[in-house]
Amino acid sequence: MIANSAAIRQTEQKLAPVIHPTLEPGLYDIYPSYHLPDGLIFTGFDSLAAKLAGFTGNVIIDGYVGILWDDFRERLDNALKVSGCHASWHNVEDAFLPQEEIDRLKTPFLGGDDPIFGTRFTGTLKEFFNLASLENCHPDPGADLNIMYGSGAALAGWDGLLVYLDIPKNEIQFRSRAGTITNLGKDKPLPPKEMYKQFYFVDWVALNRHKMDLLPRVDVIVDMQRIEEPVWMNGVDLRTRLDAMAHSYFRVRPWFEPGPWGGNWIKSHIPQLPLDVPNYAWSFELIVPENGLLFESSNRLLEISFDMLMFQNAKDVLGDFETRFGTEFPIRYDFLDTFDGGNLSIQCHPSDGYIRKKFGERFTQDEAYYILDAKNGSHVNLGFQPDIKPDEFKAELEKSFNQKVEIEIDRFVNQEPSAKHDLFLIPNGTIHGAGIGNLVLEISATPYIFTFKMYDWMRLDLDGNPRPLNIDRAFDNLKFERKGDLVRRELVSRPYLLQAGVGWKLYHLPTHPEHFYDVHRVDLDGTVELPTDGSPQVLSLVEGERVTLETAAGIRQSFNYAETFVIPASAGKFRLINETGGTLKVVITFLKPGIEKNH
Repeated sequence: MIANSAAIRQTEQKLAPVIHPTLEPGLYDIYPSYHLPDGLIFTGFDSLAAKLAGFTGNVIIDGYVGILWDDFRERLDNALKVSGCHASWHNVEDAFLPQEEIDRLKTPFLGGDDPIFGTRFTGTLKEFFNLASLENCHPDPGADLNIMYGSGAALAGWDGLLVYLDIPKNEIQFRSRAGTITNLGKDKPLPPKEMYKQFYFVDWVALNRHKMDLLPRVDVIVDMQRIEEPVWMNGVDLRTRLDAMAHSYFRVRPWFEPGPWGGNWIKSHIPQLPLDVPNYAWSFELIVPENGLLFESSNRLLEISFDMLMFQNAKDVLGDFETRFGTEFPIRYDFLDTFDGGNLSIQCHPSDGYIRKKFGERFTQDEAYYILDAKNGSHVNLGFQPDIKPDEFKAELEKSFNQKVEIEIDRFVNQEPSAKHDLFLIPNGTIHGAGIGNLVLEISATPYIFTFKMYDWMRLDLDGNPRPLNIDRAFDNLKFERKGDLVRRELVSRPYLLQAGVGWKLYHLPTHPEHFYDVHRVDLDGTVELPTDGSPQVLSLVEGERVTLETAAGIRQSFNYAETFVIPASAGKFRLINETGGTLKVVITFLKPGIEKNH
């Protein structure tokens, strides 16, 4: 049965358009694209059917979880029949293990009754299948075209044209909230938060390993976020353009979410976004596990998952640091918006050893808050008061949770006034949370869900349910020595002038010794040339209208206020150019020399 696109997703956010919309100069672009020559991107089932019908042999259509496979099959089969091709379809999911066996496979990684946390799956996608059934999936010799399809279709071992259907992670979540998709191997949808936990800790892990294996031999890549209109390109063009991107620059497609503490800064500064939402709490500017990359050819947009770039070009992107981080991009940027909103929860993040042992992650969630904008009188909660008594603090937190009573949090937690361009350092184990009236550019290591909330101001989530707390886990990681004067000495960065030239000044904003990344800011009136020094460089324009990038390969691209972009290590050097007048400020985050092989 053919689905209705409006009914399969639950969100106020619009589907990404097929045609790149025209944007007024100077405005933040929510659909940033990497430009390709004309004629490389195609749209529609008719064009895809023509591609397949012209092929003699078998077709394997593999893809990610969240694809509406029955809907896709019906639409493509109709288009094939119009072209005169009658296909024999074979569903690889017929070879799945029984659901109870898949449940037994997943259960050790799902954290029991924990509503948020599990541990990263250590197996492969092949473990979800009955291998004998896979081997017995044979083509129909009498068909015009045999099509093996479904997540894991390539595991059947057929030779033939390999098509891969991709879908952005945000669309997976929007569909899960609508209950229109299931987890890998499940026949019914779970509640959205349970579904997300399975996605994060099991399904995405297994499917990413499978996707990485397939990428070198994919013949056709298809963006399936719009169920009525697939967008596709040839695999050889995909791999060629990923190589080009890995030697020049990229900007991922950001996505935005409301939250219980969210504010109005994003709504007022990014007019492309829907405004019929209560707020925007987050903008996910650069999170490898969830963002996508947009290619543009002949004005058409095709999105792939960001991790495809890392699967193919990790060495080019990471340079000297590929040995340590593998295919994971280690730096994360996102916005936290509390303008006219609420305080973030009082929280901390796990130590490196804890996150490895408990959750299977390779490194922990060390953070920093760069204040992009702030109202007068705003602050961040950071570190403890000098007289902190851990037992008393824990007792108050538990009393608040059990008896639903508020806490005077500033009795226990230190507050630091915040102003534009301040940088606050939040190494793991540090108690923290942005206060009301901030637009925070959160600079962080990539892990992004490992937040141990201790106090959340008695708030409910947007579904009207209490937000989960992790008081015991937090106390396993809190560093109570980070208090009083030490907070101002060690957790508030003190910028100093590092270098200067005609029309530019480069400042160092030192990070904490536990951070594996460091921060510079260039104040720019003219042009500056900077090296990558063997590390990717993550940049954001934090003051001014527009900055122009010029890469060593001769590519020029402009970026607007608050936009984030990345220069891969392999670019070698790059120029930033101020063509607007007035001083620009650009924050640059990079990996610290000396941590290349530190584990």
